[in-house]
Amino acid sequence: MDFLNVSLVANPAAGRLEPGDLEKIENTLRKRVYLTSFTTRKKGDALLTARELTGSDLVIVAGGDGTLNEVINGLMTSRHSFLRETPVALLPLGTANVLAGELRVPVSINEAIDLALTGAPMKIALGRINDRYFALMAGIGFDGETVYRVKDSVKDRWGKGAYILSGLNVLRKYRPPLIKVKTPEETLSGYTAVIGNAQGYAGKFQVTPMADMTRPRLDLCLFQGRSRISMLRFILGVVRKKHLDFKDVVYRQYSQMEVTSDEYVHIQIDGDYFGTLPARIDVVRDAVSIVC
Repeated sequence: MDFLNVSLVANPAAGRLEPGDLEKIENTLRKRVYLTSFTTRKKGDALLTARELTGSDLVIVAGGDGTLNEVINGLMTSRHSFLRETPVALLPLGTANVLAGELRVPVSINEAIDLALTGAPMKIALGRINDRYFALMAGIGFDGETVYRVKDSVKDRWGKGAYILSGLNVLRKYRPPLIKVKTPEETLSGYTAVIGNAQGYAGKFQVTPMADMTRPRLDLCLFQGRSRISMLRFILGVVRKKHLDFKDVVYRQYSQMEVTSDEYVHIQIDGDYFGTLPARIDVVRDAVSIVC
């Protein structure tokens, strides 16, 4: 598909960007399309920018999953309803780039640019938690607290390692509150939940391996173990792709659910901190077009 008017939303703090890369990206694009470029300076800028875009055939996101999440939320909540039909393309420059991996977007910047300008848009569903959309997953409990406790200075220096360090610290003090998941069919309880719109999680891992972004449903992986040893076993099970065989893991597929707790429980969506429970979660069919 040929695009003529392109908006680039770039995060200069993205983990894989080297000095001069952004200028090269802009120069490459300007040789092929009419380009309007926007650079973020702080969290929330990509959302506000996307919300007010006009006259674009395509929005290219140069950054990671967090920047993409902001752009999608900006398009979906804009007062300009036509923006919800504007295709989005990815230049995977972030720390994990989970969605790009799911859609097989090339790691090479030049190859990703070529795909962005010549690929075909594909409609995908989005998860929605309260009033916020997510493309990949919502993590409630252990991984929500892990993301909550990641320090930006450590993330800037260590990348993915910052999440591993934070996870180890959370595991060391692990005493999770009980959470309840209420659906139209049943009510479940456990201590950590991942609600997946996509299979990918934190790079190459898969907590919800049966998820499919083209279908209007969300996959729930609910871990019912409470001890530190149980959580470590669950993590190793995910690494070995054996966690769905565990008796204390519940795997279901729903279009909507409500998650609550009597205590503070942290939530992350698409790798960035979101807030705390309670949360109403549902799926939006064919919500956004991604070029792939």
